[in-house]
Amino acid sequence: MADFQTGMTLFLVSLGVLFSLALPAFAQSMPENAKSKTYGDGWECIVGYRIIEESCVAIEVPQNAYATRRTFGHGWKCYHGFREIDGTACLAVEVPDGGYLDSSGERWNCLRGYAKLEDSCREIVLPENAFLVDNSDGSKWACGRGFEIKGDNCTAIAVPDNAFLNSSGYGRPWTCERGFFAQDGLCQAVAVPANAFLDDATYGRGWTCERGYVALDDACSLIDVPENGHLDRSGRRWECNRNFQKSKGQCVFRN
Repeated sequence: MADFQTGMTLFLVSLGVLFSLALPAFAQSMPENAKSKTYGDGWECIVGYRIIEESCVAIEVPQNAYATRRTFGHGWKCYHGFREIDGTACLAVEVPDGGYLDSSGERWNCLRGYAKLEDSCREIVLPENAFLVDNSDGSKWACGRGFEIKGDNCTAIAVPDNAFLNSSGYGRPWTCERGFFAQDGLCQAVAVPANAFLDDATYGRGWTCERGYVALDDACSLIDVPENGHLDRSGRRWECNRNFQKSKGQCVFRN
């Protein structure tokens, strides 16, 4: 009987040793304020604590901040109207006169009628014939139609005779009317020769020869179509009829 008890004791001791060896390492070394991971092996710190040298240390929430109750990141965020400084503090956002706190709560913008100038909002003084334009830095001004910026003022655009204002943001602010072309700041009339018509193309002479004529210097010359020939689709060249071929400016029968 004694041998049986001794054997049973040794068996239980051995079973305990084997059981302890089978336990995951994290169960023996899990620090305070930690819990087993929901998925996989190991452990993780509970909300409000973070791992530092295999321990779970309480997260220190700075003034003007609140705990996010997340185990990643800083574990805290600044209140609306404060911005994070070096990951250790929350500094109040100072909004200058003429500005407002934007929806992020971390930056400020200038009100309409003000423009950002370093750390301040400068009130915009509108010159005569100008209007406000909004952009990401607040506001600026632009001249109304018929005026252009000259220094700090809006000056009337000098539109020559036979021209009209255009909406282009670059180049000349005016365009010559049909039948005129820009030259030396004026709109000169296009001289259309006989057998031609006005052409609104932005390049070229301003006129195009009628069908059957070709431009020669400042005139339109009649195209001499040989016998057994005809004008091509463009109307500015000729080609031979079917079964004829070009030869020395003529259309000869093809044998």
